[in-house]
Amino acid sequence: MTVEAAPTTGTPAPSKGEVEQRKGVRVRDYGILAALVAIVVALSLSTDTFLTSGNLVNLLDQVAVVGLLATGATVCIISGVFDLTASATLALSAIIGVLVVQHTNVFVGFVAAVVAGALLGLITGTIVVRSGVNSFIATLATSIIYRGLAVVVTGAAILYPLTEQAEQFGMLTWPSLFGLTSATIVFVVVVGIIAVLIAATTFGRRIYAVGGNAEAARLSGIRVGSVHVSAYMISGICSALAGLILASRAGSAQSSMATGIELTAIAAAVIGGTSILGGEGAVWRGVVGALILTLIGNGFNLLGWDTTYQQVVTGVLILLAVGIDRWLRRRR
Repeated sequence: MTVEAAPTTGTPAPSKGEVEQRKGVRVRDYGILAALVAIVVALSLSTDTFLTSGNLVNLLDQVAVVGLLATGATVCIISGVFDLTASATLALSAIIGVLVVQHTNVFVGFVAAVVAGALLGLITGTIVVRSGVNSFIATLATSIIYRGLAVVVTGAAILYPLTEQAEQFGMLTWPSLFGLTSATIVFVVVVGIIAVLIAATTFGRRIYAVGGNAEAARLSGIRVGSVHVSAYMISGICSALAGLILASRAGSAQSSMATGIELTAIAAAVIGGTSILGGEGAVWRGVVGALILTLIGNGFNLLGWDTTYQQVVTGVLILLAVGIDRWLRRRR
């Protein structure tokens, strides 16, 4: 008499490809965190001022602008497009906000700036989707248009709120919870909301699906164009908030605000492990990338190093991030 083996009910062992993919995810997630911790430890040991409350509050305040832009850039890149209009949208939104402040009040002006950022993102996304032009070129051209409009609206002059509005206009620089500035609190809240939206909702899964394979997403019933437009609107809102923070700090807005900062935002997203090919990345990693870039700048200042070399370090980090992404894709 033979005895039949009982059927196994356990889960099947993961395939080699799945194991490699999990290793890749761990490298992306923990590698960027390890780099952040290493920089923090190095600066803590090499300077006496890095861990002071004043420097840490200032550091978080500095990362707010780049972090917001990096969040918008991350969402766009995950969905498979680039947004080079971020800095121009930032400037134009801030200018619109100041103009509205002059005729109403600070609160209405701030809301108008955010609405303007969303509308500019809507326009940018529509241009990219309807024209069919590569997003890099289309948004480059659109950014030139927005920057030109900013010059036309301001007459190349600096715009200020009214004298009696100046103090309230700087509210984003005021101390808030735990001594952090209001700008930092806005940054944390907005990024937290967007991170949850991308990581834990149907919309977020569509963002990843479209970025991973737009044609497959379209065949599965996802409206690819609408997803891209939504990504640009999120980026526009982030840009507008970053513009308000800069305007609140300076007490004014002008057409040349934050020129070229969109490249820093894209660099932060890439350093954070967002794949430039789309479909892979996370908002929190883009924020960590922005924090690393800010830490590097802070470290150069604290150590008294020549900031010219800061650009070299940033470029090396970008090359390493892209190289690691390509290596992980080949292994999978």
